[in-house]
Amino acid sequence: MSNIAIAPEALRDAVAAALGERAREVSLSRGEVTVVVPHAHYLEAMRTLRDAPACRFEQLIDLCAVDYSTYGNVGTEGPRYAVVSHLLSVSLNQRVRVKVFCPDDDFPVLPSVTGIWDAANWFEREAFDLFGIVFEEHNDLRRILTDYGFIGHPFRKDFPLSGHVEMRYDPELRRVVYEPVSIEPRELTPRVIREDNYGGLH
Repeated sequence: MSNIAIAPEALRDAVAAALGERAREVSLSRGEVTVVVPHAHYLEAMRTLRDAPACRFEQLIDLCAVDYSTYGNVGTEGPRYAVVSHLLSVSLNQRVRVKVFCPDDDFPVLPSVTGIWDAANWFEREAFDLFGIVFEEHNDLRRILTDYGFIGHPFRKDFPLSGHVEMRYDPELRRVVYEPVSIEPRELTPRVIREDNYGGLH
């Protein structure tokens, strides 16, 4: 067991060698290694990252989704949804980030990695709940943060800030009721007030 992490460049090269063609890209930025894998090789690549002697990423410490739908505004094209995982090797004292894109923007689906790391269970449920990404072979893919009757996926960039429905307790019915949102959508622009000599500035 080693407590000394290898250099980031060496980790990048070790991960690239272990994954081979199963990695679309292995990059190093700000001392962090990021791997982009095709969805078709996602499970195989994740198993390799867990089991390969130079990798040994025993723990999945985070998994989240990203909506890239507005990237076209800055001149970047590509699939809309990605899942990003952060893996940790306790035995080798190293970390890696793995990114995989969903092939279908209209119905984003990826295989579940719960069979590789149990810790993925609630993370994948959160990505399903908030972004609508379906994880195949997940044995309990239910919403985890929003209510059972919630409509839509609130972290998608096209989801309205006010939501679609609002809920309130009805004392006559003695239960929670759902109604269409009654708030008119509006955009607030903050007003900046600059005082004379604020902070000693003139």
